[in-house]
Amino acid sequence: MHPLRHPRNAIFVGLAFTIIGVIYFGVQSIVGWEVDYAGTTLLVLLGVAVAIMSYVLIAGSPND
Repeated sequence: MHPLRHPRNAIFVGLAFTIIGVIYFGVQSIVGWEVDYAGTTLLVLLGVAVAIMSYVLIAGSPND
């Protein structure tokens, strides 16, 4: 049985990491700390990668 009803909903799995990356960037900017661009970029791209891999794994699984 699919963990997600539709494979297109896999985007929501990766969206969590992307939102965390945006919050991470926003907090640093608002508070006035030195912004960690590498960390922000890696979190956002991790979200994209997780969403793609979730789609591939869910779309390729049997419908049992």
